[in-house]
Amino acid sequence: VKLRRNQRNYICPGEKISERFIMTEPTATEKEKQKQIPADQSGRRTVPPNVSNTEEDEIPTMELTGGLMPRGVKLQDFLEVQEVNLFSREYEVNKQDHHTDKYYNIKLIVRRGQPFHIRIDFNRPYNPEKDQFWIEYVIGRYPQTNKGTYIQVPLVTELESGKWGAKITQNENNSVSLIIMSAPNCIVGKFRMYVAVLTPHGILRTRRNPDTDTYILFNPWCAEDAVFLDNEQERQEYVLNDLGIIYFGDPDKIRSRSWNYGQFEEGILDACLYLMDRAKLDLSGRGNPVKISRVGSAMINSQDDQGVLVGSWSNVYDYGVPPSTWTGSVDILLEYYSSKESVRYGQCWVFAGVFNTFLRCIGIPARVITNYSSAHDNDANIQLDVFLDEDSNVDKRLTKDSIWNYHCWNEAWMARPDLPVGFGGWQAVDSTPQENSDGMYRCGPASVQAIKHGHVCFQFDSPFIFAEVNSDVVYSKVMKNGQKEVKYIDKTHIGKLILTKEVGQDEKKDITENYKFQEGTDEERLALDTALMYGVKKEITQDTLPTAEVDMDFEVEDSAVGNDFKVKITFRNNTQNRYTVKAYLSGNIVFYTGVSKAEFKNRSFDVTLEPGKSQTTEVLIKASDYMSRLLEQASLHFFVTARVIETNKILAKQKSATLKIPEVVLKAPGEKVVGKEMVVRVEFTNPLNRELTDILVRLDGPGILHPTSRKFGKLPKNSTLTWEEKCIPKRAGLRKLIASLNCDAIRHVYGELDIDIQNAA
Repeated sequence: VKLRRNQRNYICPGEKISERFIMTEPTATEKEKQKQIPADQSGRRTVPPNVSNTEEDEIPTMELTGGLMPRGVKLQDFLEVQEVNLFSREYEVNKQDHHTDKYYNIKLIVRRGQPFHIRIDFNRPYNPEKDQFWIEYVIGRYPQTNKGTYIQVPLVTELESGKWGAKITQNENNSVSLIIMSAPNCIVGKFRMYVAVLTPHGILRTRRNPDTDTYILFNPWCAEDAVFLDNEQERQEYVLNDLGIIYFGDPDKIRSRSWNYGQFEEGILDACLYLMDRAKLDLSGRGNPVKISRVGSAMINSQDDQGVLVGSWSNVYDYGVPPSTWTGSVDILLEYYSSKESVRYGQCWVFAGVFNTFLRCIGIPARVITNYSSAHDNDANIQLDVFLDEDSNVDKRLTKDSIWNYHCWNEAWMARPDLPVGFGGWQAVDSTPQENSDGMYRCGPASVQAIKHGHVCFQFDSPFIFAEVNSDVVYSKVMKNGQKEVKYIDKTHIGKLILTKEVGQDEKKDITENYKFQEGTDEERLALDTALMYGVKKEITQDTLPTAEVDMDFEVEDSAVGNDFKVKITFRNNTQNRYTVKAYLSGNIVFYTGVSKAEFKNRSFDVTLEPGKSQTTEVLIKASDYMSRLLEQASLHFFVTARVIETNKILAKQKSATLKIPEVVLKAPGEKVVGKEMVVRVEFTNPLNRELTDILVRLDGPGILHPTSRKFGKLPKNSTLTWEEKCIPKRAGLRKLIASLNCDAIRHVYGELDIDIQNAA
């Protein structure tokens, strides 16, 4: 037996630490800690990092003044807690008031900075003149008051905004009802709760009871919380909506797919808290949305920290699930949480969908956005460099920057006290691993307002995001001696359209103006010049405009996978002179990231332009040209370069085209009532002129059925597969069924169905 000083954090009001000693054996946990302390730290007053929400220290149930309980004292003579009622059911006051009633979790879940109710049943009536008790909340190991990991909630006569406090609202018989107010900046996570009673001989504390564990989340309804959002419709959409729409395709052929965020599903909240444990984010920093969103952007990808998702853009998905198969975040997060290993595979919309689940689940307002013609600036010069050889063809060896057909990332709503006033609100955060930021693959949070105005000096990663939405595409000709000459600058190709889901409806919302001023305006050019001033020295000293004598543009006909179509290139002569143009068209199979896999079509042609006239050349693209090498998103990229012989000026244009992909058909015949079995039917007809093999169909329906999948061996051309799945709906109201189909020949096949689930009579 040894004499040891008790932990500093558990101090009675008015008591001095020097007066507190108890006799006890070291616990097994303490012995293990002593073994872990390095020798070079043995003489220092240090506390190990507190980076786990799940690990915990044993809290003593008795803390006696003087070390021993006097003989003859009976513990039952003192006030003793019999039961604690947290009103944690989804229909009870706390979860209703705190908008947490949708979580499939029986424990109490509240939002910080907002009062909640509890009731304590004692062994006898509470006498405020003689009895003294308080509530304690503890998180992690090594609890400390100054770190916010140990909170002693005082009893007060009136609750004070911004501070922890507990007010007795009713004292009747053996029960005491209280309202507890949490601080609006407290740690977000799962706290352990204790009730401590002060006696003449020390403190008696309730035993560890997992049933009283309390989750505390961010609170967009609280004006003092850093994530406060003052619009109720937006809070319903960006925090409470568990279904979303993610846009893809290209700006001329916008496609969309529904995504099941599933932030309220069983196990998802614990999985999201585990991500912060896995990232070793100190608990004291888990009340700061800036830190959490930055850590989250790193943890969603597995690039350097064994995070949630392995990215793959190779069109090869061995030992995993193709990204286009996923219909939501639930299976991904639950698999990661249970296996503790990264899930295979994801691409940008999957990373963004899972990250959105994480943010909404812990209470940070968030949305997925899609940027069409999104630049990937590899060399951080805030411009996209395309190098041409002496024949005006793209030099793929020198051209390292790329333009993604589209790219998805997230926006999270929060104050930015670390930035000047005016740069709070929506912050861009991106979990797709693209470039290294401070030693890890992560991006943001970056103020969208700062990006719009070109203030890329403000953290985090603003220059990269600015380049994604508003950089110029600079075409330079490379001579054989290595000299480079700027030939053309395209100022409007990047960031053509930026979309997100509209609030309260399944429509698209154009938010391009949030990121950039209208193309070609003085404000837009000023923002670019400001970004270049803060980011890099501008190498291009003169403004190179498109040639005024001859204009060129082209369009790609709409077409479905497996069909022929045409590319039409139009030249316009704006002068009274006669010109001859030598042109080259290159058609490439590309990943949606803009990276070319193979050239499937090339065509050189000459055009003679009469004064003031236009001329169009048509190039036929046959299905046989592209089908054998087509990638999963049916993305084609066309690049047309031309030289005006008489002036030696270069014309250049590039466009992406997405072929239309067939859809899965969903049906739900019969009645659709909560608690009653219903049938969902999935149908797909093969439109290709070939047999499909190794088909995987996935079905999801939040509130209706858990994600499930089925494999089909073969599907001949023009044949239809049918799959019926029985389920029992759990939640009434408008819900959505989502299905995906994948095989080697065709991917990104989706279908969805809106259904209205009725309450049982």
